[in-house]
Amino acid sequence: MGSNILISMLIGSIGFGYFIYGRKQMKASALVAGVLLCIYPYFIPNIWLMLLVGGIIMAVPFFIYD
Repeated sequence: MGSNILISMLIGSIGFGYFIYGRKQMKASALVAGVLLCIYPYFIPNIWLMLLVGGIIMAVPFFIYD
């Protein structure tokens, strides 16, 4: 249970960084990824699935060019 909270906070912090970067650089993909990274840990209780989905969301802005 405690590791879920720590992982969620880490992913949320990374999401906040993506959000700020996307807003300052006017990159919609990073902005959307940041919002998704902040929100999705609330809905996924499994740690491994949470890390998998987070990794996918973090990688998407590198493949989508705005």
